[in-house]
Amino acid sequence: MTDLLHALYARRLRRQVVAGPLPRHVGLIIDGNRRWARQQGLANPSIGHKYGADHIAHVMTWCEGLGIDHLTVFLCSTENLQRRGDEEVAYLLRVIEQMVADRLDQPDARWRVHVAGLLDMLPDSTARALKSAVEATRTCDTGFHLTLAIGYGGRQEVIDALRELLYERAEAGESMRELAATLSVDDIARHLYTAGQPDPDLVIRTSGEQRMSNFLLWQSAYSELYFCEAYWPAFREIDFLRALRSFAARQRRFGG
Repeated sequence: MTDLLHALYARRLRRQVVAGPLPRHVGLIIDGNRRWARQQGLANPSIGHKYGADHIAHVMTWCEGLGIDHLTVFLCSTENLQRRGDEEVAYLLRVIEQMVADRLDQPDARWRVHVAGLLDMLPDSTARALKSAVEATRTCDTGFHLTLAIGYGGRQEVIDALRELLYERAEAGESMRELAATLSVDDIARHLYTAGQPDPDLVIRTSGEQRMSNFLLWQSAYSELYFCEAYWPAFREIDFLRALRSFAARQRRFGG
């Protein structure tokens, strides 16, 4: 597809998308960095993580243009940290640190940064970079929110939320029986890493894989899912617009 045809097609898709309902919150499982790098013939497949991290800024721009004000990006799972090779993990975390420092930790940032995950699992330098971006953007009032899921696992998040809830009620002098009698969905939701943010309306996964991989398990209970064949660094605006068009065409049932 030539650049001109690509631009015309993207414009047509954008008109279609704007005419329909848009998600307020998009979750992204960014998969396929290393496979993309191999496909490109790069000597070190981990370099794909650098291209993948840089590509997040493009999606943020696309979201701004459409008024999608919440974006959650799955950068690194607890399983990634524990099971991938030390060299690959170290490279990935350095890339994330650099991306956060260069693109997010800025006085004029347009996105308020949040972090979901266990910072204790990360090297001090990575945790400091993330905390700095969170603090630097705390007063950002544009209405755009970017959550970085790093050292994140959906099951662990629910366990942590329950633990915090138990501590809270114990300190208030409430018995386990009393808690069991009154426990609600909202009680747990208040203690999730993403407390106070809307649940994702749409979750997109790249690279052709069709699974959630422990991403926002609680929050995505009623999310629409979209799986794209493109590897993450090759994920184009037209791929994003197609996902939004698919979302707009669906009848959301919320469990029905």
